[in-house]
Amino acid sequence: MVRHPTSIKPTGAAHHKSSLVSLEPIDTSPFRRASSPVFVWGSILLVWLVSLLPWRLWQPAPDLLLLVIAYWCLHEPHRVTMLTAFIFGLLMDVHDAGLLGEQALVYTLVAYGAISLARRLQHFNSVVQALHMLFVIVGAEAVSRLIHAWLAGEWVGWSWLWAAIFTTVLWPLADILLNLPQRRQEEIDSGAS
Repeated sequence: MVRHPTSIKPTGAAHHKSSLVSLEPIDTSPFRRASSPVFVWGSILLVWLVSLLPWRLWQPAPDLLLLVIAYWCLHEPHRVTMLTAFIFGLLMDVHDAGLLGEQALVYTLVAYGAISLARRLQHFNSVVQALHMLFVIVGAEAVSRLIHAWLAGEWVGWSWLWAAIFTTVLWPLADILLNLPQRRQEEIDSGAS
């Protein structure tokens, strides 16, 4: 005698949990648009040119180029990669006439941190992202300063920490400015429909 399983019909809440309705995404907001490549690369090049000015000689000056590259590595990892960070770091090393590769190391480590934390950080607002990036930026700068101290034979002090903190404090402002064209486009699109 062959037994056929009896079909048991789920009732109430059990039926609702197993239905396709329960497969709704956690974030119901529409998908974020990719930023314009012209805007991404234009902002990086503009900040790079601003970073060549002598205001960076002030010791606690924020590293705006590092900030913008880290921001785009987080939000556009297919366009701005660790290679981009490395190349701009080398350009800053040549401009500053420092140890070749020192800034390149910092930029690459921060880009790696931003790309590694991208899935996590995109669930948070810009203030929480800045708190996460504080540890990434300070850690990358600390590695660079330790290597510099080992090669130069002297410790340069803790003044570099202020620059890392000021860079991180500017993260929410960078979020506002670098997302402004995208927000305007979304407002235009939502007004048209």
